[in-house]
Amino acid sequence: MLPTISVGIMFQPQISFLLDGCFGFSDKNYTGEQKVSYKDGLIEFDGQLYSKISLTPQSQDHTFTLKDVVIGIEFHWERKEDQRFKGSLEFIVENEKVTAVNILPVDTYLISVIASEMSATSSIELLKAHAVISRSWLLSQIEKRQAIEISEASYASDTRTDTEWIRWWDREDHVNFDVCADDHCQRYQGITRASQSLEIVSQAVMETAGEVLLFHNAICDTRYSKCCGGVFEEFQNNWEPVRYPYLTKGYDGVPQDRPHPLPDLSQEAAAEAWIRSAPPAFCNNRNQEVLSQVLNSYDQETTQFFRWKVSYTTEELSDLIHRRTGIDFGIVTDLIPLERGTSGRIIKLKMVGSKKTMVIGKELLIRKSLSESHLYSSAFVVDKTQDGFSLTGAGWGHGVGLCQIGAAVMATTGYDYRSILMHYFSGSQLNKQY
Repeated sequence: MLPTISVGIMFQPQISFLLDGCFGFSDKNYTGEQKVSYKDGLIEFDGQLYSKISLTPQSQDHTFTLKDVVIGIEFHWERKEDQRFKGSLEFIVENEKVTAVNILPVDTYLISVIASEMSATSSIELLKAHAVISRSWLLSQIEKRQAIEISEASYASDTRTDTEWIRWWDREDHVNFDVCADDHCQRYQGITRASQSLEIVSQAVMETAGEVLLFHNAICDTRYSKCCGGVFEEFQNNWEPVRYPYLTKGYDGVPQDRPHPLPDLSQEAAAEAWIRSAPPAFCNNRNQEVLSQVLNSYDQETTQFFRWKVSYTTEELSDLIHRRTGIDFGIVTDLIPLERGTSGRIIKLKMVGSKKTMVIGKELLIRKSLSESHLYSSAFVVDKTQDGFSLTGAGWGHGVGLCQIGAAVMATTGYDYRSILMHYFSGSQLNKQY
């Protein structure tokens, strides 16, 4: 029997939704336009107050639509859209808001994730590789959540002093459901996009049914990002200090393209030379036909990602950092990389200002601090200009695990999904779990 999971979709003081079919709750059946609202610690629905609402479809063909779901939260493509889902619909109270949660089988979820993460016009081998890593990541996160609950151990992902702020975003953000629906976890947009290419996506999921990656009999935490920039990053540099041997440094290309060993990109001089160059790599690709396999329409709004550049005046950067961190550095006078990971991504960055100097990390906090949404990656070098700062960078995302653009190129050039998986998750084993 397929595992069932819970996915947090949206959270608002009031949520409007459409039941396309018959859904049962509290000995009554509901259909058509509905709404729920937060009220005095409870959920108001159909004139009554409840602590929790569970709407169950009376047929597998019945679906529901949530109105004004926010996607790309805090990213530059953030927007609202109506989204349609299969499965059950629950409403719970969190932080004085109502949270909508979708309950559904794992593989139904995966069909949507693959189409939501990519265009779903990709080659079957890429889709199969993504099915395996999306399934593995999901099941590993459920195991991690259960282990944290059983141990009752504290999970600290935010430490702050007067001189240093280290934070990462991961498992601790969701305690009332398994995963969320946005980029924080895996993009899940119901059947809104999956229906556009249901046949090939379903084929990829079914042909890999139950398959996950294992390392020492444990399900792998199979991370992925859009573009690694030519070298994979290691897990512990972006999240908790746990080293996974299958999420290690690696070159995103074929060995014959690298006549010399990879440089040590944790060293400043080597990282700068690497980032300022455009070395051959699977993800160093501008073929629109290949990119369209991986990037949805709003992802294609980002035109530079293997190598990129952004510039700020001193005033712009000082104001941006103040707003994004809540810390008044005064006039920012310097940005100094103190520690880099295996892909050249900055783990610790020293921010020097006229009022305050502070070290921040890890990579996502750095990216959030230096952009209105998220800087493409923390693999960048800093140049002072006449009126401000210029950041020259590499890659799009955290760079750990599978590189989606690199994997798309591999599939296009003849690699099967097993070879793609072994390239990005060295030492892991493919295993059928159900």
